[in-house]
Amino acid sequence: MRLAFWRAGRLGALFPKAGRVSSAPRAPIAPAVAAPQLNDFDLRALGQALQRRRAWVIVPTVLALVLSLAVVNLITPRYKSEARILIDGRENIFLRPNGERNEERTSLDAEAVTSQVQLLLSRDLARDIIKKNKLAERPEFDPVLQGLSPVKSLLALFGIGRDPFSMTPEERVLDAYYDRLTAYAVDKSRVMVIEFQSHDPELAARVANSIADGYLTMQQGARQEQAKSAGQWLSGEIDSLRKKVAEAESRAEDFRSKSSLFIGTNNTSLSNQQLGEISTQLNNARALKSDAETKSRMIREMLQTGKPIESSEILTSELIRRLSEQRVTLRAQLAEQSSTLLDGHPRIKELKAQLSDLDRQLRDEAAKVSRSLDSDARIAAGRVEGLTNSLEQVKKQATSTNGQDVQARALEREAKAQRDLLESYLAKYREATTRENIEAAPTDGRIISRAIVSNTPAYPKKLPIVLIATLATLMLSAGSIVTGEMLRMTAPRPAAPTDTAPVPPARSALPETLPVMPSAPPLAPQPVAQPMTQPVPQPVVQPALRDTHPELVAGLSEIEQLAQEFRAAGASARKITILGTGHNDNIALTALTLARLLARTAKVVLVDLSATSPTLKAVSNDPSAPGLAELMLGTASFGEVITKDTLSRVHMVSAGRAGSDRAQLQSPRLTMALDALLRVYDHVLLDAGTAADLPAGLLTENGRAIVVPEATMSGEARELMCEQLKAVGFSEVVMLRSAPKPADAIAPGERIVAA
Repeated sequence: MRLAFWRAGRLGALFPKAGRVSSAPRAPIAPAVAAPQLNDFDLRALGQALQRRRAWVIVPTVLALVLSLAVVNLITPRYKSEARILIDGRENIFLRPNGERNEERTSLDAEAVTSQVQLLLSRDLARDIIKKNKLAERPEFDPVLQGLSPVKSLLALFGIGRDPFSMTPEERVLDAYYDRLTAYAVDKSRVMVIEFQSHDPELAARVANSIADGYLTMQQGARQEQAKSAGQWLSGEIDSLRKKVAEAESRAEDFRSKSSLFIGTNNTSLSNQQLGEISTQLNNARALKSDAETKSRMIREMLQTGKPIESSEILTSELIRRLSEQRVTLRAQLAEQSSTLLDGHPRIKELKAQLSDLDRQLRDEAAKVSRSLDSDARIAAGRVEGLTNSLEQVKKQATSTNGQDVQARALEREAKAQRDLLESYLAKYREATTRENIEAAPTDGRIISRAIVSNTPAYPKKLPIVLIATLATLMLSAGSIVTGEMLRMTAPRPAAPTDTAPVPPARSALPETLPVMPSAPPLAPQPVAQPMTQPVPQPVVQPALRDTHPELVAGLSEIEQLAQEFRAAGASARKITILGTGHNDNIALTALTLARLLARTAKVVLVDLSATSPTLKAVSNDPSAPGLAELMLGTASFGEVITKDTLSRVHMVSAGRAGSDRAQLQSPRLTMALDALLRVYDHVLLDAGTAADLPAGLLTENGRAIVVPEATMSGEARELMCEQLKAVGFSEVVMLRSAPKPADAIAPGERIVAA
């Protein structure tokens, strides 16, 4: 669908009975007045201006060079020396307490090093250094010794400085001392730097070293003072603990004496020791009893069964051993005689009788041994019984003394705790007194770099000061000349007089009512098939500024009112399509004026879709830039197609270079490009011209329409056109009450000026 049906040639044929517009017509539009031109900066002219007025640059520069040289040579130089101290928290391991010798010392953190820097700046150390180096006797540190200074007294009256005569001598010296002292910690290290400045280089080095030595002495004194105070406190605690230990031990011993809780060997109570001894004796008696009974029973069994008696008690008997030997001898003789004699022989019978007698004697002797073992078993049983009774009695006695033993152990524990605490305090007291007497106690830091005498002044830096003063004067003098020349070049020039009627000054606000003026004489309608193709005559004049606002052109009051309405509408007025039935220059002029008004408070981009009016190219900062056609083809990017208005903050996008294919504007990618612009800018204005070859959806989707009518268009036709445009898809349609001056009635140079 195309929107070219409202063109002048077709409007009368399509809507012969159009109604009239309800609003009253506004005053006729005054012709635009030529605005003053804005000249470009001419670098050549700036160089010529500097050449003409070079004396105003050279003389101040040379004067600044001479004065800076004189000043830096008149200032009394200061020499700076520095000393460095490493904070390592070192300590002699042999001077640590015994319990801490195996522990590792934690390293110092950044806060601890910063705290040590504050010790270097302490007033106590400053007083010692001032007294040691006799700084109060030097005029450099006591301004009063230099005499009365009128300048300082005058500054003190205005509150800028302090009068030295109103300060105490100590305050004056301390102020000068701290003004020349700088102490800081090196980043990412535990090194402190001490810097001191003085007119005397030897004094600067001496004071810096004195501060470092004084800091270490202060640290050592603090450690000794700490050890001394600890020793005094421990001495009082030790005296009190000695009394407490004596009292605790005395209470424990008295309680044991009263309770008969005597201590035996191995630090055990007497009752427990007796229990152990009786238990041991009882176990031995039971073992003897069992052994004797077992041996007696075994011997009786051997006698009853007639087995050989082989018990150790029997074999160890002297009588049984002799009888056994005789028996062996008789058995040998019997065996010898039996080889030659018969069993009935008297000799054989005699030997057998002797053997029988020996066997009987052996059994009798074994029976005696068995009876002896039975007696031993009975004796052991009696001993077991006696020991058992004694054990029971000792157990009863131990049970009765358990409660008293618990109390005694509690008293002993208390006495032991007091004694251990006393011993630990005595050890710490000995260590504290030893540290107090050591003169070379270790400190937290050590000097790693001593200050040396410097022969190079630290203040003033002559070469940098002279260079800065000379270059600054050169730049200021040259800059003032360039600024004046630029102001002269950019000064507004009055426009050449024209034959048009004068325009009354623009008003800052719209009138409450617009006077009804007779409409302008009608212009001949343009044919449909003959769009404007005649280019604007060359050369094109650069647009010029008006006295107040560049956008105060024809139809300003109505356009400004529309701009205020669009600002109030917010997001609903982000997309605005400007189209019309007349000449494209009038439409482009209206779009440019509205865009400049909106750009005062918002981000605005003006998209030229008609590509038939030279107005927008004339005000672009890059008229030859690519446009939407090249963007659709992919030969250009967004950054290349977006240009700027030379007279405002409006961004502009053209339809394409001359000769580009307008068929690319039918591409669906154009809608995507417009959506991208809507996400970036607050208002997107589309200069659609007569919209002869543009898709309807591209212009109407979520957009408002502003119609620039022809002067010959009747009120009925305007009203009917508004209804038709709303039906097409525009959310709101605004019909301008009066069209701007047609482009054909304006001279080429004047048209460009109006833009």
